[in-house]
Amino acid sequence: MSETYYAGCYWLARSEPVEACAQRLASFIQQLGPLEPTWNRWHQAAANFEKARKRQIQPDEATLAKLMKSKAHRFMDRSSFWLWAGENEEETSGTHGFCGSASPHSPSVCVVTTGSRGSVGERLVTAPVLTEVMRAMALAWEPEVGIATSHAHLEQIKVDQFSSPGTFVGWVMYFADFRGPVPPLPAPVQVEHIPDRGTLITLTPEKFTVSNPAHVALAADVQARLQEAGLLKPLRPWGTGAPQSG
Repeated sequence: MSETYYAGCYWLARSEPVEACAQRLASFIQQLGPLEPTWNRWHQAAANFEKARKRQIQPDEATLAKLMKSKAHRFMDRSSFWLWAGENEEETSGTHGFCGSASPHSPSVCVVTTGSRGSVGERLVTAPVLTEVMRAMALAWEPEVGIATSHAHLEQIKVDQFSSPGTFVGWVMYFADFRGPVPPLPAPVQVEHIPDRGTLITLTPEKFTVSNPAHVALAADVQARLQEAGLLKPLRPWGTGAPQSG
């Protein structure tokens, strides 16, 4: 069975109005467009593929704000979203998440699911594309951490069932500046600083897979180095050592 991949970014206890969340989502989707042709047409979820195909949505700030204000997408002080893209049922991808909550117990999140089948999966599951997805997440959402990796790798390395975001490594990673400096990392790891945001780390330009012992060993090495540097730790409430957004 082929590995499936995802990208996600996370932050904690940053209260934001729905309009601000919609603005972030619109910016994120706009940045995704040049990365993949199917990411220029987005749909709301529905009971089946044919019904969902008829629910195309224009991802501008006003439309997304209206969607995220609806009863189905509000829970306490957070707004949710769930959008998908794809020309056929076998090759879909999507983005979903939560934004706006001040709760210190439930993180805000934006996740991109890449799918693994066909030409779409082949185009998306590459180091350059996932690195650019993580860059878009950093710029649009201003998260504390981000990770893109395979679900198989996640299951292999996480300490327990409830491992927290920010405590383990992946194929592509992001750490906000306030997490601390990134230490020197071995080749072929690529490190890039994004001004006023944080640092992108890409383990290997090859397709990362748990079936490759060299990839697994490299991930373990980087995990140990980042752990020693103090970068791998649970999320902190926004503003406790982090600059306030705005």
